[in-house]
Amino acid sequence: MEGKRILYVTTEMTPYFPENPMSSQALDLPKVMQSNGADVRIFMPRFGAINERRHQLHEVIRLSGMNMIVNDLDQPLIIKVASVPGERLQVYFIDNEEYFKRKDVYDTDGVLCSDNDERAIFFAKGVLETVKKLNWKPDVVHVMGWMSSLVPTYLKEYYSDDPFFQDAKVVVSLFDNGFEGELDNQLVEKLSFDKVEGNIKQYIEKPTHLGMIQASLEYADAVAKGEEVIPQDVKKYIESKNIPLLDFCEKEQSKEVYNTFYMEEVMNSN
Repeated sequence: MEGKRILYVTTEMTPYFPENPMSSQALDLPKVMQSNGADVRIFMPRFGAINERRHQLHEVIRLSGMNMIVNDLDQPLIIKVASVPGERLQVYFIDNEEYFKRKDVYDTDGVLCSDNDERAIFFAKGVLETVKKLNWKPDVVHVMGWMSSLVPTYLKEYYSDDPFFQDAKVVVSLFDNGFEGELDNQLVEKLSFDKVEGNIKQYIEKPTHLGMIQASLEYADAVAKGEEVIPQDVKKYIESKNIPLLDFCEKEQSKEVYNTFYMEEVMNSN
């Protein structure tokens, strides 16, 4: 991937989150691909649980100041950035007081946050608009975590006529980090406000975890297993899709395995 640009969009990443398969891979994979000569950028939500002072986050004034319209409401976009300790990597954080200031990440006392659907919309639009403002055109957009699952949809539908993202390939990593219940059942209507409809409507009329993953896979050029065990219903759905699937590999093999995967499977996909 020498000279290629890879945009990583994740909802969790160490050291900003406790270590788990997703948060670890969200750090390890950009590191190894950077060592392979790729130009990488990492984006994640600035959840209130992240300690800004400890991790030395600071606002990027030249990137902040845009408004994202979510369900007909203007929401200010704030961009923050931090350097990963001991690494030549920077992480961009999508922030907004309404959606991400609270300490709760996905739920409150086991009950899903009622605006998780709008948080996912804001996150997807915020990432892609910021990348455009950076004038950094990605070759690959690699998403991790269900709150990132609308990124492929917005990339392929909302920006379908935008030459900036025209050649970008989408990779979705899968993890066993589902949620019980459903997001707001008005999600389809909220996406329709952005003229984002297409084939994903059938999956998110009742936006369960599986439905959100199916929506992300609808526009994926390739899929990767982020851990050995993924939910059975997700596994069955993948088997019905005719897209390349990378099996789980250990960290020690990821440098060679993912470089080959990106170059031979992802970049050459139709």
